[in-house]
Amino acid sequence: MTTTTELTLFADYFQIHISDADSDGDLSDAWTDQTVADQLAVAPDALGIGTSVNVNVSVTVVVLPEEPTDDSSEFDHVVEAGLEVSLGRLMVLGCTDYAPDAATFEVPSGWNRVRVSRSNLARAAEADIDSDKSPETTEKIRIQVWPAPETPAKIIKRWPQSGDELDA
Repeated sequence: MTTTTELTLFADYFQIHISDADSDGDLSDAWTDQTVADQLAVAPDALGIGTSVNVNVSVTVVVLPEEPTDDSSEFDHVVEAGLEVSLGRLMVLGCTDYAPDAATFEVPSGWNRVRVSRSNLARAAEADIDSDKSPETTEKIRIQVWPAPETPAKIIKRWPQSGDELDA
């Protein structure tokens, strides 16, 4: 069964977090120069997702029974990573949000795959601190989760910014 939930999260420090709700989700050592460039930090029980803005972002969480089709051509930046969820509760929150108040989602216990697809990045970055004032300039993030064996993180599509080369 597929479930879809819409959220608005404050992307403080230009990031949101996805983690096992039954762990501490510590990403303090996961952010490196490379993970900042990839906009994906991976820890044993958490993922950090980089954003183009430091304000509210629109987040859609989709829990799926199986891997979705690839629609990365419709997005600016797409990343995937495995995440072990010990007791089947996934948490999605802004990095400075209070964890007990965070949105949680029922997923299969064990390894899940998380695909994060982001869009509207150029318009959001251009509007900067005012980007969340209009749907036309708000950064949009779709998080898809499905059961899958442990596999390495990968950048499916890279958003070229600040002169970065498109290398994904």
